[in-house]
Amino acid sequence: MRELPSNAKAVIIGGGIIGCSTAYHLAKLGWKDTVLLERKKLTSGTTFHAAGLVGQLRSNANITQLLGYSVELYKTLEAETGLGTGWKMNGGLRLACNEERWTEVKRQATTAHSFGLEMELLTPKEALDLWPLMNIDDVIGAAFMPTDGQANPSDITQALAKGARMAGASIFEDAKVIDLEINKGRIKAVITEHGRIECEIVVVCAGQWTRDFAERFGVSAPLVSMEHQYMVTDVIEGMPKNLPTLRDPDRLTYYKEEVGGLVMGGYEPNPIPWAVDGIPTGFHYSLLESNFDHFEQLMELSLGRVPALEHVGIKTLTNGPESFTPDGNFIIGEAPELKNFFVGAGFNAFGIAAGGGAGMALAEWVKAGEPPYDLWSADIRRFGSPHRDTDWVRTRTVEAYGKHYTIAWPHEEHESGRPCRKSPLYETLKSQNACFGEKLGWERPNWFADTSKGEIPNDVYSFRRQNWFEAVGREHQAVRQAAVLFDQSSFAKFTLKGPDAVAALNWIAANDVDKPVGSLIYTQMLNDQGGIECDLTVARVTEEEYYIVTGTGFATHDFNWIKRNIPDGMNCQLSEVTTEYCVLSLMGPEARNILAKVTTTDVSNTAFRFGSVQAIDIAGCAVKALRITYVGELGWELHLQVEHAQKVYDTLMQVGAEHGLINAGYRAIESCRLEKGYRAWGSDIGPDHTPLESGLGWAVKLRKNIDFKGRGAVNEQKSNGVKKKLACFTIDDPNVVLLGRETIYRNGERVGWLTSGGFGYTIDKSIGYGYVRNPNGADAAYVTSGTYELEVATERVKCNVHLRPLYDPDMSRVKG
Repeated sequence: MRELPSNAKAVIIGGGIIGCSTAYHLAKLGWKDTVLLERKKLTSGTTFHAAGLVGQLRSNANITQLLGYSVELYKTLEAETGLGTGWKMNGGLRLACNEERWTEVKRQATTAHSFGLEMELLTPKEALDLWPLMNIDDVIGAAFMPTDGQANPSDITQALAKGARMAGASIFEDAKVIDLEINKGRIKAVITEHGRIECEIVVVCAGQWTRDFAERFGVSAPLVSMEHQYMVTDVIEGMPKNLPTLRDPDRLTYYKEEVGGLVMGGYEPNPIPWAVDGIPTGFHYSLLESNFDHFEQLMELSLGRVPALEHVGIKTLTNGPESFTPDGNFIIGEAPELKNFFVGAGFNAFGIAAGGGAGMALAEWVKAGEPPYDLWSADIRRFGSPHRDTDWVRTRTVEAYGKHYTIAWPHEEHESGRPCRKSPLYETLKSQNACFGEKLGWERPNWFADTSKGEIPNDVYSFRRQNWFEAVGREHQAVRQAAVLFDQSSFAKFTLKGPDAVAALNWIAANDVDKPVGSLIYTQMLNDQGGIECDLTVARVTEEEYYIVTGTGFATHDFNWIKRNIPDGMNCQLSEVTTEYCVLSLMGPEARNILAKVTTTDVSNTAFRFGSVQAIDIAGCAVKALRITYVGELGWELHLQVEHAQKVYDTLMQVGAEHGLINAGYRAIESCRLEKGYRAWGSDIGPDHTPLESGLGWAVKLRKNIDFKGRGAVNEQKSNGVKKKLACFTIDDPNVVLLGRETIYRNGERVGWLTSGGFGYTIDKSIGYGYVRNPNGADAAYVTSGTYELEVATERVKCNVHLRPLYDPDMSRVKG
């Protein structure tokens, strides 16, 4: 092989489609001294045996955009490089064989419309016209996306590699990476079998080898290998040349035409993990032994759909391991554990569909230090401590694989690997009929069943009102009329301490955190474009210490964002203290009366103002009380050492009984926050949304002469105006279920989609939030002057628009 360079700007490890796409895009961005190292041959890991279906629609707008980018790239790649790619835009067909699946498909069609994709609903006969080989006896409807297609995985990867070379990147095969040279937490070089390459940036696109490689350097990349099989048939007489790809989720199978025959594969409910004890040495261009017995369940299901399969010969049954993740989304981004260590892996058998877009996003991320748009659902920082346990990851991934083609129910919870992380009150709440959900491994009460009414604490899934609807209504009513206790111990909690804590945090936070000791500040943290990276509360507990509270699922992300943005040279230390504290949130108009009976501290409004924190005692236990609310009622978050949790809980429940105090869960929190207009990070707000667009400009210190990250972008937007604005929508018919992603129409034109949806029990209406977009400006006058409809499962429903909270109690009750 030719000699390796002595240095490079970036080194990509792995020569599959993701690595080659990343090299292609980095070179296109001008990084011509990018080097790609493949331990064997390009595509020889898992790319070469991929099925090659290219679908675009996902439940997230930006992941859909990323996949759409792949399609646009694949259209032109052959002309650019002169290499064939096997790309065919023959469309994708999806079947529905029962009413619930049909509802799901119709909601998917609406999601497609929201994201600007064409998706047509078809009758069974229309579907048969497109795919004449199938039996439609059980089909009740179908959806067709004309811009989906298929590609040859190896050919398209080779084309990307050639394009990368043409743009200046260097690609080396048979160049195994054996180590990284790291000094004081910074990457210095890549060590290969053939020498050392000095570099500061490493991008690991090593497929199923990524987890073990990353782990050597303290980086968690939670993916595992699973066996995945598909068969290729002999030529089928009468096979149409441009047959669309077909997904038949009720029969767990997919199909594509190949050289006059069919490829048929699927996602069985009992998948087989592979390489539990490690990937064998020298595994490349390798397949596993065909497992006909295991594949038989899919074969039987497919015969009912494609009768011709009963008589046609089988050329091959390919059994190739693929990397899968615990939540079914891929892994992308800079590792929080090691600066300039990027990962692009775990593509859950849709790496060909994602390859073009993922390589683009990784390249942009490497160059700019942040992704081209919000990729939170695939961000490596979405994981936490449970994901470092490979056995737990494998258990959860088996479940996720088995659910690949099952109906994606609203509010569906995973069942495997539970319970993992528990509040000290878990058993107590379980005995009181809590129905738990899970986030980042934490068991969290979603709602409480009243067994005297025949309720059982288990979710029964549906696209209509689910079995917990009335129970959550009772909890919601108690929040508004009496008081409830929420166990929110899973909140992520940090401390920032040191002489420069104030200066550092005031640079990172958009709001002014240089307030007197005892102040509690709600703030966002912004990127350089003014987008919201974190949404949290900050309590100043001493002159040099802050206590920071953020959402459960954002623990890794928010900790990393704060840590990486502390200016160099500043003396302050960030620590995570999540597991040290239990959190009981006492909320409702009776909250003060209850709290006053269990503490000697004066909790009157004069002595304990809204937006403040005090140390109090409850039943002899030290408590940090934060006066704040996310439900729009008077209340306190009570933070206490875990060993005091049971005592404080029992005391509050005993004293609160005469005031109507009851347990409540996260679904009541969601209902109440929708009514009050509080935003949720990851849906209503995020890196693509600014405080001015989301109605949070009041929490930004623009009027003060204090610089902060993102200030320039927010100032510019304030001068020029916003082009999208978050608004609230309500539907008068309470039976219309809003879930998010429903299309927003203003005066008959599509202007956006719902970022979140739910039900407000106080106003007795379905509620949704979403951004109204207008390239010429989306001020309040523009938003409120239109006539609006929402598309719900392909049907348009009249709605009302609001820019003020739907529920705004006497604020003296909340802040007084």
